Amino acid sequence: MTVTQQQWHEIESLHGSALKERIFSILQETARDIQTLDVDDPGVLAVVPRLANLLETRPELASYREIFSTLARAVGLWNYIDKDAADYRDAAVADAVTSDELDGITFHREQIAALNTLLSGNNLVLSAPTSFGKSLLIDALLATGRYRRVAIVLPTIALLDEFRRRIERRFGGKFALIMYHSQEAPADGSVIFLGTQERLINRKDLGTIDLAVVDEFYKLDPSRQDDRSSTLNAAVYQLLRRSKQFFFLGPNIETVRYSADNRWKFEFLHTRFSTVAVDTFDLTRIKNKEERLTAELKSSSNWPSLVFISSPDRANQLATTLTQESSFAKLGDMSAWIDDNFGEGWELSEAVAAGVAVHHGRIPRSLASQFVRMFNRGELPILICTSTLIEGVNTAAKSVLIYDKQIARKDYDFFTFSNIRGRAGRLGQHHVGAVYLFHAPPDQEAIEVEPPLFGDLDQAPDELVVHISDEDSSPAISDRVAELARTMGLSSDELRLASSVGLEDAAALKQQTQIASRQGARVHWTGSPKYDDIHAVCRIICGVRNANEFGVRSAAQLAVYLTNLRTHGTLRGFFRWHSSSYRGAPRGQDNIFRFLRSCEYGLPQLFLVVELFAKRIEPKTNYGLFVAEMPRWFRMEVLKNLDEQGVPVQISERFLVRDDTIDSLRRRLIQEARSSRDRLTPLEKQWVLDALAV
Repeated sequence: MTVTQQQWHEIESLHGSALKERIFSILQETARDIQTLDVDDPGVLAVVPRLANLLETRPELASYREIFSTLARAVGLWNYIDKDAADYRDAAVADAVTSDELDGITFHREQIAALNTLLSGNNLVLSAPTSFGKSLLIDALLATGRYRRVAIVLPTIALLDEFRRRIERRFGGKFALIMYHSQEAPADGSVIFLGTQERLINRKDLGTIDLAVVDEFYKLDPSRQDDRSSTLNAAVYQLLRRSKQFFFLGPNIETVRYSADNRWKFEFLHTRFSTVAVDTFDLTRIKNKEERLTAELKSSSNWPSLVFISSPDRANQLATTLTQESSFAKLGDMSAWIDDNFGEGWELSEAVAAGVAVHHGRIPRSLASQFVRMFNRGELPILICTSTLIEGVNTAAKSVLIYDKQIARKDYDFFTFSNIRGRAGRLGQHHVGAVYLFHAPPDQEAIEVEPPLFGDLDQAPDELVVHISDEDSSPAISDRVAELARTMGLSSDELRLASSVGLEDAAALKQQTQIASRQGARVHWTGSPKYDDIHAVCRIICGVRNANEFGVRSAAQLAVYLTNLRTHGTLRGFFRWHSSSYRGAPRGQDNIFRFLRSCEYGLPQLFLVVELFAKRIEPKTNYGLFVAEMPRWFRMEVLKNLDEQGVPVQISERFLVRDDTIDSLRRRLIQEARSSRDRLTPLEKQWVLDALAV
C-alpha cells in the first residue's frame, strides 16, 4: 500500500464519516504492509507522522487514538505512542523507553538498537536521516553514568554552543565542561571535552578517554573537499588512540570503507528510519522562479521557512529583494540594534526589520545563533541560509525551499541535497514538512565514506602522517616524516604545527619568508608589533593565500584591519570605525565578519608558521604575544567565549570588570537581564537570557 502525497492532501479535505472510513482503510492496509516490507520502509513509517498530524486537528478521529498508538508501536516509532489513550501494552512499551533524566523523552526502536550496541561496549558508526534524533543518543550515554571522561568533536562553533546549552540544562554540575584552551580539566571527577577538531588536537590534558564522539563523521573523507579534513583526521586519531570506545554519527552514508588491518573495529548501522514525513513539490518547470518563491514565502502556512541559497552574496541579495516591497514580520528593534552595534549601512538590517534574516559564514556568530532561536520560536518567519546550516544545527523549519542547486559554483551532490531536504519538519512541532524544489535534484547515488585514519596509514596524507604515534608507525612512515623534517628544516613538533596550514603552503611560506628577510622586510619583530611589522608578515601570507580568504582585498588592508581591531577600545567602536570608513559595495560590507573568523583560526596558524621560518634566520623573532591575542580579537578571553555562547561582545564588554571569569561575567549578565534596571534594552535582556539562562 502506498498513499501518495496527492492522496494525503485529498484525505485532509475530508470530514466526518468519510474521513474516518478512509483513515480506517489506511490503518488496515498499513498493518498488512508491516508484515511484508522492510522495518525502516519510508512509506510505512511516514503513515505515523501523517496520521499524528490529522489526529491533532480532527476531533472525529479521537476514537482512533488507541489503534494509532498500536501502529506506532508496531513500526517502532514509540515516541508517537499516546500514553493517555494507548492500550496498556503499548503504553508499557513507551514507558520502558522513556528517560526521566532526559526531560521525559521517549526513544524509538532504532535509537534503542544503537544504544544497545554502545552499552554493550562496542564501537558504533551510525548513519541516519536528519530527523532520526542522533544527538539524543549522546545525552542518553552521558545519563548512564558509565562514561566519566568524554570527548566530543563537532564541526562548528554553533554546534558547540547548542551542545553546551543542552548539557548544562540536562546534567548541571555532573560534568566539568571543557571548551576553551584556558580551561584545565580536573584530575578527578567527570569531564566532557567539547570542541572542534582545531581545539581538541593540541590539548595536553586529555588523558585516557572513556568515550570519543565524532559528529558529522563524513567530513573525515578528503573527497568531501572540506579543507579541514586533514586536521579532523589528525584530531580524531589522537582521540581514538586514547579512547576505550568511540561513537561516530552522520547522515545518509551507506558504506564506510576501511582496510583489513584497521586498528579500530566498529559496527556500522545504516538506517532510513525517519520520524517525520515530507511533502515534495516540484517547481522545476516554473519560469519565473523568483515570483513563485516570493508567493510561497508570503504564505504563512509555510512558516517557519528555510531558503537554501548557494552563496552569502546570493543570500544577501535575495533577502534585500524579498523585503523591498514586502514585510513578513516587524522586527524593528533588532534592526535598530544591528545599526547601533555594527554600524549603519549593512543591508541585512533592513531585511531583518521586515522579518527576513540570513545565516552564512559572514554573519556574526552570536547574531546567527539568535536568528536561529528566533526562527525556532516562530518570531522570524524566513531564514535564508547557505550550507552553514546543514551541519547539524537544529532548526524547527516547517518548509525548506531549495532555490539554488550549487555550493561554491559547483552543483551539489545527492548527499548534500539529502541533508538540505532533511531539514524540513521537526518531531513534536511539524510532523509533516514541505520541500519545494526549484531545480531538478541530483541523481540518487550510494554514498561511501573512506576516512584515511581507517585505511592503510602508510598511504595516509602527509598532514596526518606527521601526527602518527610510535605504536602505529612503520618504517615507511618514519622515513616519510624524516624526509619531511629534513626538507622543511623543522622538528617533529614544528611539522605538526606546519601541517595545520598544509605542508605545501608551509613550504611556500618558508620560501616567501626567506625572500622577505633577504630584502630587509620587517619580519623579525618581537613583542608588540607596529603596523609595518604586521604588514610585512601579511605580505608573506597573502603571497601564498588569496587575501579574499581573510575578507580583505590586499595584504595592506589585512594589516589595517588587524591594527584597528587591536587598538580600538571596544568591539562596537571597531565596527563603527569600519562602517564609517568602508567605501566598497554594500553587499561586501559583511566581509568584516569573514576577517574576524580568520582571526579565530587560520591567520594565527599562518603567522606562527611564518615565525617558525623567521626564527631560523633571526632566533629572537617572537610573534607569541600578538598571535595569542588574535583568536580572541585582542580582547579579554571571557568576552570572546561569551560571544561563542551567544552573547555579543558589544553587550558583555559594557559589564566587564577586572579579573572577571566567564562564570562571574555570566552571572552578572543574567542578574542584569532579570533586573528592572535599564542598562540593557528589553531586546538585550531577552537575548542574554536566551543565550545564558539554563
